[in-house]
Amino acid sequence: MASPSRRLQTKPVITCLKSVLLIYTFIFWITGVILLTVGVWGKVSLEVYFSILNENATNVPYVLIGTGAVIILLGTFGCFATCRASTWMLKLYAMFLSIIFLIELIAAIVGLVFRHEIRSSFENGYMEALKQYNSTGDEQSRAVDTIQRTLMCCGSKTYLDWGQTAYFKASGIPHSCCKVQVNCTEDVLKSIDKAKDVVYNDGCMSFVTTIMESRMGVVAGISFGIACFQLIGMFLACCLSRYITNNQYEMV
Repeated sequence: MASPSRRLQTKPVITCLKSVLLIYTFIFWITGVILLTVGVWGKVSLEVYFSILNENATNVPYVLIGTGAVIILLGTFGCFATCRASTWMLKLYAMFLSIIFLIELIAAIVGLVFRHEIRSSFENGYMEALKQYNSTGDEQSRAVDTIQRTLMCCGSKTYLDWGQTAYFKASGIPHSCCKVQVNCTEDVLKSIDKAKDVVYNDGCMSFVTTIMESRMGVVAGISFGIACFQLIGMFLACCLSRYITNNQYEMV
């Protein structure tokens, strides 16, 4: 059992550690809110592009949303554990932080890898969407129209890509490619040569990959930064738990 004099010496140290850990935990809780927001933002802002890409690409925002929600709950638990100065709760908190660290690190790596593979993934997905394009308004067809109107582009690499589709043979180039709708008559859109002057000539692939690479870069960067931040909490929680155990400190 520690002597009264030793208790007086160690109490300020433990109080200081608790204060620092509480500040960290609050910041940690805020990062959970940020991560959750980034995940939702990534899902919403890239939804139209994700509908054309493979399913693996769509998992990144969900990982961030789930991780952010867990961090918010874990941050609340961390505050409670620190205030109670419970050694087993602090150790559990440190263990949870290490798990979250690994999850966020994996999410960041997936995001960075996805940035480099996005061009071929989008090109294949977009060309497949063009071949299956129809006027009934399915999800992929709506995504193609939205992308072409928003980014002012047409086709994958060029508007000539539409000439290889079944839709072109039946109805011509879609109206979403038109610069000015009144100029896009049925006869013009059914002719590749005539359509050149009334539709966007540049393909969408370069525009979309630039947007998605930049935004996924933001998502991956924030994930990696928050993951590294977890190491501080793990260190503080372990130090406080060990210090309390070694000095047999009890909250009054």
